[in-house]
Amino acid sequence: MTNKKIENICPGHNACAGCGQLIAVRATMKALDKNTILTNATGCLEVTTTAYPTSSWGLPWIHSLFENSSTVASGIRAALDYKGKKNIKIVAQGGDGGTYDIGIGLVSGMWERGDNILYICYDTEAYSNTGIQASGATPYGASTTTSPISECSSDKPLCPLYPGSKQVKKDMIGIALAHKLNYVAQSTTGFPDDITNKVKRALATPGPSYIQILTPCIPGWKIDLNQAVHLGKLAVTTGLYPLLEYENGILTNKSKVPQPTPQVEEYLKPQGRFKHLFSQKQFQSDLTYIQSLADENIKKYQL
Repeated sequence: MTNKKIENICPGHNACAGCGQLIAVRATMKALDKNTILTNATGCLEVTTTAYPTSSWGLPWIHSLFENSSTVASGIRAALDYKGKKNIKIVAQGGDGGTYDIGIGLVSGMWERGDNILYICYDTEAYSNTGIQASGATPYGASTTTSPISECSSDKPLCPLYPGSKQVKKDMIGIALAHKLNYVAQSTTGFPDDITNKVKRALATPGPSYIQILTPCIPGWKIDLNQAVHLGKLAVTTGLYPLLEYENGILTNKSKVPQPTPQVEEYLKPQGRFKHLFSQKQFQSDLTYIQSLADENIKKYQL
């Protein structure tokens, strides 16, 4: 009888079929060996992979609160360093809510201390686990349970017209670079090999590293089960969410947009969270604004 190989992330979890986050996690796990310890913030990834009394993790893994995956990782790192076990790698994981909002101060502290930890943010652009509320990562125009479109009508002339979220997505890549991290990168579910390669490079770089991965959420984005990878690719090719890689603060690798570049409408239309932008003429200016955000990225990063 042969021993069955234990994967770093195993089947049997209860994530949605086609979950963009689990696709990204599987790509991440391909870059890790058994000499790795994982910490995990509360969120979809924790809930779907560790339903009591089971676990889908084939590596040492610990659950923390929403905000302190980075702090738990720092404590483990300090204990291992004290014991002289500096060869053990630590990877902290969190969603955009726990990274952009609730845990941003603790993530910043980890980076300021220079802890040798890779922090990965799986960016679903909302609090997917608790009801699809807006987070600091929610893009302009997206309808969430806390940033719905306004219910205006002719008998409410003073009612403000909101297209969903009025905020612009927080620049966590810029915040990471401001901490002088040696390695910062951005990827999406549309490019699993890119994710694996960036995780490997991050772990080979001394000091704190940050990787942010766009992971389309089936119920949160209101998309079909087979669309996560496709939309991950379109986010890149439209310029809205380019593949980026910084080493010692210098942009060393980036994606290129095809010619002609796909319009953002091609990316937005399959997503139910943006459907109102196409059903009401008064939101045409908002579509134009979102296109301008993509155009700014293309110019900024010379894509």
